[in-house]
Amino acid sequence: MPLTPEIPPGDLRRDEPRAYLWTLNFGPQHPATHTTLRIVLKLDGERVVDAMPEIGYLHSGFEKLGEHLDFNQYVTITDRMNYCSAAANNVAWHMAVERLLGIEVTPRCRYLRVIAAELSRIADHLVCNGAVGLDTGAFTYFVYAFNPREPIYDIFEALCGARFTTSYTRVGGLAHDATPEAIDMIRLFLREFPRTLDDMERLLDRNRIFVDRTKGVGVLSREEAINRGASGPIARASGVARDLRRDEPYLGYDEFNFDVICATGGDCYARYLVRMAEMRESLKIVHQAIENLPGGPVNVGVGERTALPDKRAVHSTIEGLITHFELSMTNRGFEVPCEEVYSAIESPSGELGFYVVGDGSPRAYRARTRPPSLVHFSLFPHLIRGHRLSDVVAVLGSLNVIAGELDR
Repeated sequence: MPLTPEIPPGDLRRDEPRAYLWTLNFGPQHPATHTTLRIVLKLDGERVVDAMPEIGYLHSGFEKLGEHLDFNQYVTITDRMNYCSAAANNVAWHMAVERLLGIEVTPRCRYLRVIAAELSRIADHLVCNGAVGLDTGAFTYFVYAFNPREPIYDIFEALCGARFTTSYTRVGGLAHDATPEAIDMIRLFLREFPRTLDDMERLLDRNRIFVDRTKGVGVLSREEAINRGASGPIARASGVARDLRRDEPYLGYDEFNFDVICATGGDCYARYLVRMAEMRESLKIVHQAIENLPGGPVNVGVGERTALPDKRAVHSTIEGLITHFELSMTNRGFEVPCEEVYSAIESPSGELGFYVVGDGSPRAYRARTRPPSLVHFSLFPHLIRGHRLSDVVAVLGSLNVIAGELDR
């Protein structure tokens, strides 16, 4: 039955049943939006005719701040983009800066960055799948998903002193090396988390209510995923076998054995399954990295004048003292070429890239972000048309939209 056109407010037919389209505001303050975003829905009864996503509630100005903060200070801003996986954002930013500066980090730094990024992936997927379970009525699953995030935050606290906004990386290295206690905590997590994943799968994989709420809902075809710029788990759930860790290896990902998880359903259920399987692959990567962790320093040498030197070098050598002074007090330590680069990583949500323009100063002339959440939020109208109002929360949750990546 064709939908009737929207009728002006003064028309007498407005009182007739189903004679016009409802306009419904979903968000920005709604328990199922997970963040500050708004969707203006057009409804024909319970059926969604159209949806208009709206951003702009944070007014963060993240990209403009990149022109005013130096390359190390800006890492605190990247924490607040996708705050569910802050360490992965840190890695993405400083990889771009190091490509601009022509810096090669040490083997130990590469492996520790991989560990931090994969732990962030697990934490991010736990948030996403846990929230989807909660939105579709699976409260117990939500609790099972959120509990393992605490030991991950304990690990980050042991690595860098912060739990949520980590600010872990630095130009040419890391803020701190991993202590033996932190390594033991990672190994304990690797032993215990698989049992939690087993419990989560038994709770939800075959749950009749969850399957009915997600299977066949919000279908994104492979062609549409490619044409609309989808990446990460959303693209792979539609059969797009692309993963930057394998296709454009960085940080030595080509040295690790892991599988790229794909599905063909392209619906909310497929996106859930891909994220569940990806957490197991992340465990495999972290296990290989921690058991083969190279020795040596985590920062480049003092002669590079890019990373803060070790305190012992500051206290005992004139080179270390001068380097520390120039980087901390004068910002003259960076020799920045007048060039531009783009660097991207496979973040938990998809391709997270930074476009950085250098002009010779210790700050970026331009810092542009390619955030996966903005791209995926634009998919929402296409995915929700024709579905019912109750499907809005399932589709939106499966996209894992983080508002910090929207209004930049």
